[in-house]
Amino acid sequence: MNDWDPEVLQEHIIATRADLFFVRLDQAMTDGTIPFRQAELTIEGIWKLLRAAATTAANPDHSHLGRRPAAVTDFLEDDVRLGHTKRGSFVFTVVARLGENEASEAGQVAPPFQRRVMETLARGLETIRNITEGRDLGAFDEPSRWGLSAGLVEAIEDMAEPEALRAVDLSFEWAAAWERPMVGDTPIRLERQVVPQLGRVRERLIRQEEPKRRVTLIGTVKSLTREGGRDENESGAVILHAEVNGRYRNVHMTLDGPDHDWAIIAYRSRVPFTVSGDLVFERRAWRLQGDIAVDSSFLRTLPMAREES
Repeated sequence: MNDWDPEVLQEHIIATRADLFFVRLDQAMTDGTIPFRQAELTIEGIWKLLRAAATTAANPDHSHLGRRPAAVTDFLEDDVRLGHTKRGSFVFTVVARLGENEASEAGQVAPPFQRRVMETLARGLETIRNITEGRDLGAFDEPSRWGLSAGLVEAIEDMAEPEALRAVDLSFEWAAAWERPMVGDTPIRLERQVVPQLGRVRERLIRQEEPKRRVTLIGTVKSLTREGGRDENESGAVILHAEVNGRYRNVHMTLDGPDHDWAIIAYRSRVPFTVSGDLVFERRAWRLQGDIAVDSSFLRTLPMAREES
């Protein structure tokens, strides 16, 4: 007989038909508690990890923007659950309940989608660790094959935000009812000190996932600076607070001549500013580049515009 207490026994029963994913927070806890905000960040980070892995598993070519495949939604809503935390340390337990094996296009038996998601997650987390150690740098050439995505990296960054955290330990226990995968056999430890490296990894992945695209942004001018003297060719840096991919972000751009003057009017009048250009993410910021066009039709109706004209 195994010397298992009821908690361990229950874990092994669940693990017969479900993959288990453990997230352990390594930090000093004098009374065995963590702040509510940290718990929220951790759970949100776990959800982001699962969503990113599910998206890559469902469609390796997906940009991780906009609508996700239906299989991703079904997995997050129906197949994955948060289990009991373990005693003695803050360990979040994620339970991915597996469905039946699927038939591949070649007629061979393929593991269920839920297993493919967890394999992708394990492979991506192992790759992130290896990259921070200077290994597997070739993964950037074909990120999805290695389970990598900007969303996966960002989720780890979010979880590592609290200053009290020393490291995040991640591990897997694979369902006994299916063949054990070739990944996730040893714990993955990510020290908080590697967070700056993760930021650079995320930026590189974003540049690959988010190609240059023409967009029209409507937002408020948050700040502006002038370069050169007051003449018709003067230019200046402008920061626009606008919605990008469903979240409000600061978008940097350089405007010349009259376009910069319109930005000044919008800033002083506190009215929306509309501008079009090529949106890219580089040097840790969103930027509008290329042939930038300002829609001044509304701004021309303002009293300040009429006074300056």
